[in-house]
Amino acid sequence: MKVLHIDSSIMGDASVSRQLSQAIVTQLKAKHNNAQVEYLDLAQQTIPHLTAEILMGQNVEQTALSEKLIQQYLDADVVVIGAAMYNFGLSSALKAWIDRISVAGKTFKYTENGPVGLAGDKKAYIASSRGGVYGENSPVDFQEGMLKTVFGFTGVNDVDVIRAEGVNMGAEMKDKAMADAMAKIQVI
Repeated sequence: MKVLHIDSSIMGDASVSRQLSQAIVTQLKAKHNNAQVEYLDLAQQTIPHLTAEILMGQNVEQTALSEKLIQQYLDADVVVIGAAMYNFGLSSALKAWIDRISVAGKTFKYTENGPVGLAGDKKAYIASSRGGVYGENSPVDFQEGMLKTVFGFTGVNDVDVIRAEGVNMGAEMKDKAMADAMAKIQVI
């Protein structure tokens, strides 16, 4: 089993989403002896934001990077994304990754009946952290909703969200959010 583990938080060791994504990967490795993990830290490995030059394949180095990122995504059986909410959305680094892997003819195609995902049958986990409390399907959630949309658009429909929210609302609230999230991870 191939696991693609992606972290996007800029907070390093203080990151809640990184703690959750690592716990998910640890749980997967405990349940699957053959798990091979490929790790991508978007706060450390800069993926330049999409430009017309990159989109049109006019930069050899960036085209190679895009192809590598797409292949990592396609090859994975499981994708684990650590995603902290920043200003109601994703980190710009995670959005840059999404722009690189969302490619017609590679991870999706358009048909006369609409788009069809090409990323195959895989499982995705979103390790979501939020400083405030927004709940599921909040009108100001452009974080989890965006990730679910991208996964679905590329053909990945088996998506679980492990959420810790209210982590900036005091130690007691953070401890409860982390305990609840870790309990959900234990049953993966």
